[in-house]
Amino acid sequence: MLSVFDQGPPPPCPAPFNLAAHVMRRARASRDKVALSVLGPEGAQDWSYAELEYAILGTATGLLRAGLAPGQIVLMRLGNTVDFPIAYLGAIAAGLVPVPTSSQLTAPETAKMIAELSPAAILRDPEVACADHPRQIGLAELQAMRNLPAAEYAMGDPERLAYVVYTSGTSGKPRAVAHAHRAIWARQMMVDGWYGLTDKDRLCHAGAFNWTYTLGTGLMDPWTIGATALIPEPGTDPARLAELLRAHCATIFAAAPGVYRKVLQGRDRLDLPELRHGLCAGEKLSRALHENWTDATGTELFEAYGMSECSTFISSSPAHPARGEALGRPQPGRRVAILGADGPVQQGQEGTIAVHRSDPGLMLTYLNAPEEAEARMQGDWFLTGDQGAMAVDGEITFLGRADDMMNAGGFRVSPLEVEEVLAKYPGITQVGAAAVEVKPDTFVIAAFYTGPRKLDEVPLRAYVEANLARYKQPRAFVHLPELPAGGNGKLLRRALPAYFEATA
Repeated sequence: MLSVFDQGPPPPCPAPFNLAAHVMRRARASRDKVALSVLGPEGAQDWSYAELEYAILGTATGLLRAGLAPGQIVLMRLGNTVDFPIAYLGAIAAGLVPVPTSSQLTAPETAKMIAELSPAAILRDPEVACADHPRQIGLAELQAMRNLPAAEYAMGDPERLAYVVYTSGTSGKPRAVAHAHRAIWARQMMVDGWYGLTDKDRLCHAGAFNWTYTLGTGLMDPWTIGATALIPEPGTDPARLAELLRAHCATIFAAAPGVYRKVLQGRDRLDLPELRHGLCAGEKLSRALHENWTDATGTELFEAYGMSECSTFISSSPAHPARGEALGRPQPGRRVAILGADGPVQQGQEGTIAVHRSDPGLMLTYLNAPEEAEARMQGDWFLTGDQGAMAVDGEITFLGRADDMMNAGGFRVSPLEVEEVLAKYPGITQVGAAAVEVKPDTFVIAAFYTGPRKLDEVPLRAYVEANLARYKQPRAFVHLPELPAGGNGKLLRRALPAYFEATA
């Protein structure tokens, strides 16, 4: 049998449609229910569904009154606060196309985005770095918009552009991934296929408001089904998360593996009586960490696999726990295959994980680079670039990345992007970047370079801090007489971690 999972398509996305309207579809019937609690040491800041929707639709009115028109792009340079999801959904409600970005990006990084996107405006917290742009809507102005009369949702074709997110591609140049309004419709397959989420749940996500993992799993998905989202306030020590989960009766916890590791640090037992299970994504979950969490809490962890181009589509779940070392199975409604050079391989054989072009969660294209998007298609299949094997029951085992992409705290980072910045630094003649394991299951980015002499790391670190977002910055610098290369002289990035071990 071939490695193809296809149990039928999901229900078609209705038309006309608006992503934000779908997220807020339960708001009118749950007006007084708490939609969001921002958790702090002194208690919680609560937003009811009525308050949340009014803020979103007031923001939509304000953006339109500011002279913006449906279809125009707005770049989001906002911090880790509730202002982020309100502005994001407000823009989509108005028919605008928001581009959420990490507040860690530097001004030079945003300059490249502005040049590529030509945004009509930038939604800007003055504390967040950003290159110059003639039309900036400040945080205070955005907040004032919430009191304006509610706009009507801009309904339309579910295939039209809704938002853009950036990812690092194998070329090293971050690509603008264009998603349709229907992308939120596809996420319903995750509710049973990964979350096991109901409207009675209180889902706590440990990530920042302005991380797409939090935006989707931590906020929009709970709101779509009428559940309550819990988000720790910015700067919360991961060591305090267990206390917050217990105090605020969280029933589901979502985080990247590194956060689970920090929550468990120094603890053999966690008392979380209301917690049903945890959700994990962003990087591969190790078996040791999984077992440690289960032993300490008595609850399971369910892992998911996805990417910027197509949100999580393979996962384990309460209904279908993963077997052994398997990652999970394609969610109901997904069509997934393991491909070789000539198409789907036999079950049990290794190949490239691929998702069918008909998946409603798959991107429209790469903005301004449609040829790169088409290059990732093999017939009707979108190639993820990651390797896996499918068992006879559809369970998929993750077998590693087919490229050299690094993972830093749940963010995928291209080594080429890091190398491009470091190659411009005086005294570096050649450079390679790779993720290295500094302790069990903990990886950081390391830069390996050649040059006349070992460099002073103080100015070197200042340089990367000014030119790379924090999650892209190397945490270690290794000077070598030469970098490993193949017979054709090409840098062997996968050989670099061994040099870190030799010099550590």
